[in-house]
Amino acid sequence: MPKSRSKRINKQPPPKPKPKRSPEWVGVLFFILMGVGLVVIIANYVAAFGGGTANWRLFYGLGLITGAFILSTQWH
Repeated sequence: MPKSRSKRINKQPPPKPKPKRSPEWVGVLFFILMGVGLVVIIANYVAAFGGGTANWRLFYGLGLITGAFILSTQWH
């Protein structure tokens, strides 16, 4: 018995989509935020030897580092 025409055609699955690429500024901004946050926190503790620490500097540095981690979730 002859095969139907639709069964003779080999169908190929569609090609896989290429992964998205993040803009270059995402990685650059991540390292800038992480570095500045680290410098702010270290500067706060170095100032402890001179007697001038402030909690707002510590929270500011932690906020920058948190922003860097949030930005890192956007990296593709």
